[in-house]
Amino acid sequence: MNDILDFLSSYTIGHKVWDEMYTGSGVRTHYQRTIDFIKQSGAEELSKNNERAKMLFMSQGITFTVYSSGEGIEKIFPFDIIPRIITASEWDKIEKGIKQRLTALNLFLKDVYNEQFIIKDGVIPTELVYSCPHYLRQMYRIKVPYDIYVHIAGIDLIRDYNGEFYILEDNLRTPSGVSYMLENREITKRIFPDLIPQNSIRPVADYPNILYRNLLSIAPKKAANPTVVLLTPGIYNSAYFEHTTLARLMGIELVEGKDLVVDNHYVYMKTTSGLQRVDVIYRRVDDEFIDPLVFNPSSMLGVAGLMSAYRKGNVAIVNSIGNGVADDKAVYSYVPDMIRYYLNEEPLLKNVPTYHLQIDDEREYVLKNIDKLVVKKTNESGGYGMLMGFSATEEEIDTYKQDILKNPRQYIAQPVVNLSSAPCYINGKLTPRRIDLRPFALVGPHGVEIVPGGLTRVALKEGSLVVNSSQGGGSKDTWVLTD
Repeated sequence: MNDILDFLSSYTIGHKVWDEMYTGSGVRTHYQRTIDFIKQSGAEELSKNNERAKMLFMSQGITFTVYSSGEGIEKIFPFDIIPRIITASEWDKIEKGIKQRLTALNLFLKDVYNEQFIIKDGVIPTELVYSCPHYLRQMYRIKVPYDIYVHIAGIDLIRDYNGEFYILEDNLRTPSGVSYMLENREITKRIFPDLIPQNSIRPVADYPNILYRNLLSIAPKKAANPTVVLLTPGIYNSAYFEHTTLARLMGIELVEGKDLVVDNHYVYMKTTSGLQRVDVIYRRVDDEFIDPLVFNPSSMLGVAGLMSAYRKGNVAIVNSIGNGVADDKAVYSYVPDMIRYYLNEEPLLKNVPTYHLQIDDEREYVLKNIDKLVVKKTNESGGYGMLMGFSATEEEIDTYKQDILKNPRQYIAQPVVNLSSAPCYINGKLTPRRIDLRPFALVGPHGVEIVPGGLTRVALKEGSLVVNSSQGGGSKDTWVLTD
């Protein structure tokens, strides 16, 4: 890229793809200032900043772990230096849509673990809920503080070729990625110190403070000075960097299961000066490992007796146990019905059309057209267990068909959505790559707050639609403009 003034001449947008920066005839208004800055900086400076970003990620240990063939490989999280920019009006629609959705999802979780009106009224099939492996009968009739089940959510959004945002999936158990959102902004400030002030960008740095305030607010009422801890599975977890980062930014203890003990239905943390009462646990340990007395008896990650303390109301757990029934991919397609049922409103953000493979007609259609669809396991995440029919081999498709027929409840299918593209700096050139967006929402007694931005994930491989870091994706800083 010797002449950066002409770098848009080779910027080619795919057929029926919405590009965040370029319309085909020119740069969108909200990107113009950033593109002008890049042109003025020059290609050499851009390449230097790209290398500086890599070095900063390396030196600060901003990593994630990919598990392959039973081995954990720690990798630096790939970062693209060109920010993704969202206008104020676009963000307003996203924010309102996510708040509406989370309000309904919290009401669904309260209902499904108590009166179950939505099932009795036939809005959601009984067997769909009861066949979900993450519907936990141990949570039935447990009173949770302020009736909040989802305190932290990562809602995945995509943009279709028409520019419309769609909800791709809800992450309501132990959503990850917020530390990368925070670090991406800090890296951008370091490599583009003059660019940030030139744009009116909303900050994301308040996330740890809002989260900590919410955690304190749900502590048992009898706790005068609540103690909050972050429970991690340990250093071998793929998101351990995030656990350490959030604990440090909130000023709370990072603990493992072996650091906690339950006595007389209260939770205590082992310290050098004795046992210290714990009031709130921000847990990053999955449900099945949280308490070996109730769930997986071989778990070494959880705390024996924790569920008894939770049931008695002596400790608050974030996110609540059993949330997986609400982000099951088969339940996902019923969220618009939840919004209508609980809120008497029309959904502000659409779902991607979804086929349920336990329904005979829909399964038959999917099996005939699998080469045109994306098939997903209902309780997998990180891009695992997914078949991209249009790029799969005949052998892969045949194997998948057999698996579907063995257990159709475990699968859903969706049409291929042409994810929007955004400019990325790759091999010295500005080139479009497909992206999604994971905004992070925090729910507390005072309502839903969404940090303006989120994690924009990037499919760094040319032509790829898979943005997950575990599948070779990266990320970029996400700017929400104030006006």
